[in-house]
Amino acid sequence: MHYHLIGICGTAMASLAGMLLARGHKVTGSDQNVYPPMSTQLEALGIELISGYRAENTEVNADITIVGNAISRGNPELEAVLDQRLKYTSQAQVVQDEFIRGRRSLVVAGTHGKTTTTSLASWICEAGGLNPSFLVGGIVQNFGASFRVTDSDFFVIEGDEYDTAYFDKKPKFMHYLPEIAIVNNIEFDHADIYDDIDDIKWEFSRLMNLVPGSGRLIAGVDSPIVGEVLAEMDGKLFTQVETFGLSDAAKWQARYIDFSGDKTRFTVFREGHAFGEFETSLLGEFNVRNCLAVIIAANAWGISNEKIQHGLDSFTSVKRRMEVRGVERGVTVIDDFAHHPTAVEETLKALRMKYPENRLVAVFEPRTWSSRLATFQEPYSKAFGYADRVIIAGVYNTSKASELGKVLDVNELVEDLNMRGKKAESFPDADSIIEHLVADLKENDVVAIMSNGAFGGIHGKMLDQLRKMTT
Repeated sequence: MHYHLIGICGTAMASLAGMLLARGHKVTGSDQNVYPPMSTQLEALGIELISGYRAENTEVNADITIVGNAISRGNPELEAVLDQRLKYTSQAQVVQDEFIRGRRSLVVAGTHGKTTTTSLASWICEAGGLNPSFLVGGIVQNFGASFRVTDSDFFVIEGDEYDTAYFDKKPKFMHYLPEIAIVNNIEFDHADIYDDIDDIKWEFSRLMNLVPGSGRLIAGVDSPIVGEVLAEMDGKLFTQVETFGLSDAAKWQARYIDFSGDKTRFTVFREGHAFGEFETSLLGEFNVRNCLAVIIAANAWGISNEKIQHGLDSFTSVKRRMEVRGVERGVTVIDDFAHHPTAVEETLKALRMKYPENRLVAVFEPRTWSSRLATFQEPYSKAFGYADRVIIAGVYNTSKASELGKVLDVNELVEDLNMRGKKAESFPDADSIIEHLVADLKENDVVAIMSNGAFGGIHGKMLDQLRKMTT
């Protein structure tokens, strides 16, 4: 088959392109936003990329066109597909039909931690000898890719709550046929498609209701809203529910957490009885929860504690998740995908624990739909509490964001942060941030750059500028 992907450089779409290629299909694609790491992955695979969306792109004569969820009516290529009555479908539907149906699927969902947890689950399944296929929303460094296709019965996938396509408004995770579903946490996000937290709770309850009686629902009850959804579904779930967390309310608990050494150590208890001792190089309490969820899933699939620990020992995380991009002039530059206020706070909290004596500089770009809107105006003013200095970039594409509602007021946010005792400033873009920040950086400073996009290549530019200052 010849598949053509409109919006191929999205993380999930680029991964699907590679998966289809691995299955022997011909793959082409188009996009207008081409940047690493997905563009690099596609180039390495030898997949033909067409730059820009144009009606004549349909002349590739694909058997099936896959329409990415970022593509909406008015896109000239999509309009040509509709005008010509060409066969089209969604990324999530193809994943279900081509790769998951008939296999044992572990779906990792939640507002935060999906990519890291899915990556860790994939690697521990590998360490456990299951040889899993996987699809993750980032580059898993152990595998050097965001996907893999094997002949195994086991499939591990990141379950995104974002909608599937313009013609299919249910979340992607509703397509993924979970035998095991992990729901790490639930908070309000994606203000462009959800009206309120009740909308989001409803969608997660639908995912929970997909898990068969022979499966497991692994639910993080440290998240109050997960607990609310479970309570509302009491008596309506027909699967085994495994709650987890750091609190006594959970069936599976991580206790005696020790952050003092090079690794994070903790003991897992199941229903009050010690299950095993584990350690990980991952930072922060939120990653202890991520590990705990994976330990429960791995146990359900018959992986021993020894093999789980071997996977934890050898796991090398995910690109753009507290990834050290380089150290120049004694300054450590870190790249992180954090964008929701909770993720920003947890990331900075974990970095503060790792670098307790260093000055921590947070650089944040409001780029996701939710972060560009005033929805989180107040939460953001609290989210940077662990940083010593804060720089907020201009809101990405404000004209587009303003169509959905009131845009985040960066000046007001900076003012609130300064009133809280933080040295906070705003500059419009990556180049102006580098211009004002680099000269002030000193040895042992840690710069945490948080964005879910390319952010004008700020990481490489900052390291280059620091390097020039040493020569």
